[in-house]
Amino acid sequence: MIVFDLKCGAEHVFEAWFKSSSAYEEQRAQGLIACPFCGDVTVTKAVMAPAVGAKGNQSPETSPVTPAAFKAALAAVAQLQAKQLETSTWVGGAFAEKARAMHLGDAPEAPIHGQATLAEAKALVDEGVPVAPLLVPVVPPEARN
Repeated sequence: MIVFDLKCGAEHVFEAWFKSSSAYEEQRAQGLIACPFCGDVTVTKAVMAPAVGAKGNQSPETSPVTPAAFKAALAAVAQLQAKQLETSTWVGGAFAEKARAMHLGDAPEAPIHGQATLAEAKALVDEGVPVAPLLVPVVPPEARN
């Protein structure tokens, strides 16, 4: 098996595994490789950094993430997300509908956040609508005490 970094015509870079270089070439020629972000089949190899292993007699110098470091990182993410949500409008379960309308130009663009099912989120991504999951759960305004 071989892994390649690939790039579509829209400049999205993604990784894909193939049985061999010739298998990649055959699949690309047949239009069987599509960008997972936008579906574009105009795919080429992207520039890759070589994977160079460490010397066999050296152990990697990695430091484990401590629980305190993890908590600190999560707190920083939560603080950043909370700051961004201050300027965003809660749209509840209408998130997918409103995000799609903004993407299509049927509604003015504005920062929004809300709820979407996994299927709705996947559909938005497939349609090229720029969305991102919230990393820290948000309590809907109507559920707050």
